[in-house]
Amino acid sequence: MMQTLKLALASVILAVSIAAAQSQIQRVVGTIQGVDGRTLAVKTKEGEVKVNVTDNVAVFGVTKATLADIKPGAFIGVGAMPQPDGSQKAVRINIFPPGQSPNPGFRSWAGAPQGTMTNGTVDTSVAGVEGRMLSVKYKDGDTKIIVTPQTQIVASVPGDRGELKPGVAIVIVRAVKKPDGTLEAARVSVGRGGVVPQ
Repeated sequence: MMQTLKLALASVILAVSIAAAQSQIQRVVGTIQGVDGRTLAVKTKEGEVKVNVTDNVAVFGVTKATLADIKPGAFIGVGAMPQPDGSQKAVRINIFPPGQSPNPGFRSWAGAPQGTMTNGTVDTSVAGVEGRMLSVKYKDGDTKIIVTPQTQIVASVPGDRGELKPGVAIVIVRAVKKPDGTLEAARVSVGRGGVVPQ
């Protein structure tokens, strides 16, 4: 009985710890208003936030791409909407550079009503009536993605810190909230050629 209680307590503590850790990660989407050393002042829909970037911050440019750029073996992130047959209709696809595979898996996405996010490797691609169907695999399964002419397709390419300047649209997927309340980011994606990263 005591052993069961100990296990139950440990499970609760672990769940609380995971929830607390997740609440410390924030997504920042907006436009850089100012730069002061390592601190970016970013205008978001909710107001201005300040984010400190790490000394070795990784900067990526987000450029326009096409369906032809999505090859089997490529790692992509797909923001989509669920369909009645269980597939996902892609709203936005981001093609990551070779060797980059951030946050693989399937989860909710705030970019569309009942939106989903699938990060995984393109397994197969088949032409269909509505467009092209992609099979995207990740550790725990795979998702069928429908790509239509309306799907926005972009690619992440290596960038540099000099692109972090006022007027640039950015997205920080994982801004870590520190104990003192400040935000810190080790990776920033910057829009290029009119692309607004999301």
